[in-house]
Amino acid sequence: MNPTLVEVVRSGFVESVHRGSLLITGPGGEPVLDLGETGVPVYPRSSNKPLQALGMLRAGLEVDDEDLAIICASHNGEPEHVRRVAALLSRYGLSESDLRCPADYPLHGPSRIAAIRAGEPDRLAMNCSGKHAGMLVTCVQRGWSTEDYLSPDHKLQRIIGEAVEDVIGEEIAHTGIDGCGAPLFAFSLTALARSFSRLVTSADEAEQRIASCMRANPWLIGGTGREDTVLMLAVEGLLAKGGAEGVHAVALPDGSAVTVKIDDGGQRVREAVLVTALRRLGHTPASEAAASVLDGLARGAGWVLGGGHEVGGFRVTI
Repeated sequence: MNPTLVEVVRSGFVESVHRGSLLITGPGGEPVLDLGETGVPVYPRSSNKPLQALGMLRAGLEVDDEDLAIICASHNGEPEHVRRVAALLSRYGLSESDLRCPADYPLHGPSRIAAIRAGEPDRLAMNCSGKHAGMLVTCVQRGWSTEDYLSPDHKLQRIIGEAVEDVIGEEIAHTGIDGCGAPLFAFSLTALARSFSRLVTSADEAEQRIASCMRANPWLIGGTGREDTVLMLAVEGLLAKGGAEGVHAVALPDGSAVTVKIDDGGQRVREAVLVTALRRLGHTPASEAAASVLDGLARGAGWVLGGGHEVGGFRVTI
């Protein structure tokens, strides 16, 4: 059983616990803290997107850095996110109807309310639409079929799989289907940390570009109030990408990395664990404002209320 990473405390009493696995590595990849089964394969979910985008670049994708950022994103579905994905598709004679991700409402609260009032969900608003647009554009640029671009046997998906195995440094343990319909690769938290460290330190042009475009366009990666956007704005040079089911990965410019998987799939404690892990690495915020942002992120959904007043919170145990 994986160890408890976070306790939820109410009035001095531990009400709930979140178990999981956590790996913190130093600049050379050496373990700083290794808790739980970090060598066991997990689905990294959307933490895999930067690696999939790298595979698209290796397959021959040619786009500008802002388009590459939205391809790496789990965006909020705010109007500018949707506009950018639509414009990317349009430049190559594609449209929303070519996307094979499911239709959805935006993640961003006000945008979601507006979309619900306006009518049906659509594929452009789905948080993975940028990744799917990138896959389609790669196929158009290479002259490959677009109708079956999500098939694991498609030329593009084979190249993406090869790129992922290269940067994670181990074999893909299992291939499934992600929530968006794209192939999803299982590998260990150790491999995920290794890949993020490589992206921020590599001399390879394509690998450098993935990290650079994400860090230069943090709002495109998530959006208003999203954890990856907030983290990358608060911590200079940080590369961050979260995923569903309690997965997150970050890397600092020196190659230090943190990867986490919450066993129960809950999202509410990820940021508290990440901020604590960054502090374990000796990260010091550049300003009081940044420190305040990180403190707020660490508290996240950790307000435990009783009678409308705070009576507890999260207690990270690492």
